[in-house]
Amino acid sequence: MNAQTFAEKWIKSWNAHNLEDILSHYADNIEITTPMIKLAIGGEDSTLKGKALVAGYWQKALQKIPDLHFELYEVTTGVNSVALFYKSVMNRKAIEVMFFDENEKVNRMFAYYTE
Repeated sequence: MNAQTFAEKWIKSWNAHNLEDILSHYADNIEITTPMIKLAIGGEDSTLKGKALVAGYWQKALQKIPDLHFELYEVTTGVNSVALFYKSVMNRKAIEVMFFDENEKVNRMFAYYTE
């Protein structure tokens, strides 16, 4: 897998607000951990498991932030993983670390944001 190509497609999916295309990058058993979950849907959990729950969260987020636009700064690679550094929502900088399964789909993701 080419990390730069993945990152560019991932950013393009988000900037198009195309939920189906966004979800195409993820495995059915995706597990995400991000502080944005609390902001978008409330509650105490910062982790969601399963594509259906993640899709519901992202759909709400896209509705709440209709002008969402990411800007990719840097792509780094690791063992079966990438870390994307990008401009995120609310003018925050973000780093997302994504781990891939054997089908090159993201099955775990951790997000970090500047304050």
